[in-house]
Amino acid sequence: MRKLSALLAMTICIPALAAETVTELPDLVVTATRIPTPITDIAAGVTVIDRATLHERGYNSLTEALQAVPGLRLSAAGGQGGQASVFVRGTNSNHLLVLRDGMPINDAASANGGFDFGLDTLSDIERIEIVRGPMAALYGSGAIGGVINLISLRGTEPGPHVIVDLAGGYPEQVRGAISATGTDGRFDYALTAESQSQRGFDSTPQRMKTYTGTPDGYRDRIASANLGFTPVEGTRISLFLRGRSATFGLTPLGSAFDNASTSATAESVLGRIGVTSALFDGLLDTSLFLGGLHEDRHDKQPLNPLDPAMVSWDDRYHATRVDTQWNNTLHLDRFIKGAALSATSLTFGFQHLVDSISTRTGYLSSDPVFGPFNSFGAARASMTSDAFHAGLQTTLWDRLTVTGQIRQDWIDTNAPFTWRLGGAVKVPELATHFKAAYGTSFRAASLYDRFGVETDTYGQYFGNPNLKPESAQGWELGFTTTLPAYGQPDFVSFGTTYFNQQTQNLILPISYATYNSVTNIGSAHVQGFESALALHPAAWLTLRLTHTYTDAQDADAGTRLLRRPQHSGSVGATIRPVERLTIAPEVTYTGAFRDYLTFNDGSFSSGPGTSQQGLIANLAVRYEVTEVVQLYATGRNLFGSRFEPVNGFQTPGTSVVVGVRMRLY
Repeated sequence: MRKLSALLAMTICIPALAAETVTELPDLVVTATRIPTPITDIAAGVTVIDRATLHERGYNSLTEALQAVPGLRLSAAGGQGGQASVFVRGTNSNHLLVLRDGMPINDAASANGGFDFGLDTLSDIERIEIVRGPMAALYGSGAIGGVINLISLRGTEPGPHVIVDLAGGYPEQVRGAISATGTDGRFDYALTAESQSQRGFDSTPQRMKTYTGTPDGYRDRIASANLGFTPVEGTRISLFLRGRSATFGLTPLGSAFDNASTSATAESVLGRIGVTSALFDGLLDTSLFLGGLHEDRHDKQPLNPLDPAMVSWDDRYHATRVDTQWNNTLHLDRFIKGAALSATSLTFGFQHLVDSISTRTGYLSSDPVFGPFNSFGAARASMTSDAFHAGLQTTLWDRLTVTGQIRQDWIDTNAPFTWRLGGAVKVPELATHFKAAYGTSFRAASLYDRFGVETDTYGQYFGNPNLKPESAQGWELGFTTTLPAYGQPDFVSFGTTYFNQQTQNLILPISYATYNSVTNIGSAHVQGFESALALHPAAWLTLRLTHTYTDAQDADAGTRLLRRPQHSGSVGATIRPVERLTIAPEVTYTGAFRDYLTFNDGSFSSGPGTSQQGLIANLAVRYEVTEVVQLYATGRNLFGSRFEPVNGFQTPGTSVVVGVRMRLY
């Protein structure tokens, strides 16, 4: 990775190779400011993965799509279905807020209130917008490290347009998806159905004595509908429905016996109804949405008489969320005229959120060596939060875009106030965009942290209802330069962003004389660099390199935070040697990191230590037989890396999928 860093540094010295810079229309991003804004005018680290990119690189799951994003560290406990977390710029995994079309969908029933990235696939996703940096001033609790917005497929062109995707491969996997999108007069629609099944791999590392090769399979069923009706021009009434049911195998960390019957089911239903309208001849854009999310998860391991420890458990997690949002954009440039001031907009809105959980856990063991161990836990609670937000965005002299947001939240007895200010400036004389931003953020305690109860053989756990929100402050400074050469307007593009963030009042475990609980006692300091280089030497070739350096420290203990490598990066390419053929290789690198290490027998942990680095190679190939038929093949982990992204869980082995994608009109 030192060579990669040096290469990125050397590109800064590349001189301009042409007199003029040819600019192309950039992507418009909504998530970063709530206003459709060119990505070059956003004072934050932004990555957009559209549907064309998902197909080009052969991504099937959310974890695959996020693996090469700079600043993100994906920590997956096994293959599809295994618990997967994302650490953004070294912040905690529950410091990332996940949205579905702007609605927060983090799991309120999980112990830390985070999001499980290991379940979702991409058949009904139009694009993914990843915004790095503190975003609580826009979206509230949890957006300390950033926000990921999963934007649903929507019908935009007269239809119907039907796409059928069928694939199968090694080891024993098959999947199929069909989507129909289009518009018909005042109606628009996007309907998707998916089913896939895969045998999977044993997530227990082969270095451990407990490895048996018993695969952890995965199977899902997904259906979604995104419907819209436009009664008058500028007004759309929408209904979004999505249901997912997934069943998958589990391998618990540190198990001395691999029980093939250990499994889990996860079901979710998401519904959202709303109306968006452009009022007063486009002066005011307003939207009102009411959404509901229902999630159920059941993890179980039945007793196996061959298990010497006689371990069994039965855990159930249930969560509901009701989200009401009223968002507005007032286009002030209708009133404000002047050569120096343009494209000025004011955003404001209100959000009302109600979360409820009901969990029940039970664990039984009759280990002949260490004796019996029993654990039972439960949590039943609800929480209501309200928030008002406002923001202002303006462009000065067609060069400088300034954005500011404020947000006031009320969560039970706490009332955190957050703000963010950023600017992005174009310097065409240098073919460069500069950006800088500062923001504050917070994360409210999870319902389990506040109201959970657990009793085991060695003591009791009681939640702490008096927890304060975790709080953070962060800033960033960066640039992106794009230079033309040899007839290519974007022959080379490179940039670096420095980020620095501090978090206080971290919620951590604490032991008292008669019981265990959690309290606000921790703090952390994270800083680092995100660097990216893209080369487009010819119309048929694009090369991409990314590198992230992260220094994530426990500010109290002076130790490195777990599962946050100092170095990570990726190398990728898009190659079109002939008109209809696309080849997209991708290699991701994760440096060594601190983690809890597991002994070879899998029964104990030796405590914190350094886990090994890993290199994963993937390849996607696509051939357009005709305008309506595409053949594709995708290979994951081609060289059989045994890298452990979480110590004690091995990366899935080599898999190959071959499929056909047909466009039916």
